[in-house]
Amino acid sequence: MFRRKRETQSFTPVVKTQNQIGTVIANGMSWHGDLSGEGGVRVEGSVTGEIVVWGTVVIGETGKVNCETLKAETLIVAGLVQGNVVCQKLEIRATGRVWGGDVVTTSFSSEDGAFLRGTMRMEEKIEIKLAEDGNQSQKPNEPS
Repeated sequence: MFRRKRETQSFTPVVKTQNQIGTVIANGMSWHGDLSGEGGVRVEGSVTGEIVVWGTVVIGETGKVNCETLKAETLIVAGLVQGNVVCQKLEIRATGRVWGGDVVTTSFSSEDGAFLRGTMRMEEKIEIKLAEDGNQSQKPNEPS
């Protein structure tokens, strides 16, 4: 008559993607110079220089980036970014601050408390180009 409701277990499946974080600049570390390549990058320390990444860039709550232009496929900001931003997807978390430049993106979301100072331009498509041996090249098409 009285049955206990079965609790459904919730789980998050582990999905391996090219956007997993493979590089971490830890809290207390600083990087001066350009950073480019494919994959995921998490910044908890500070970076001064250009960032061009085909993948996800996460600026953690303790992370600080000062650059002329930060280019990424996906950018998640919970820390501080000073400079221009070009990305396909931009998320600014409640603790995130982006200022001192222009933002160009195809998708934008923010939480209450997020800060953005600058101009934003929404585009239908954005191409992130990686520098390889001094030559600008476009990310190769994925096999279909």
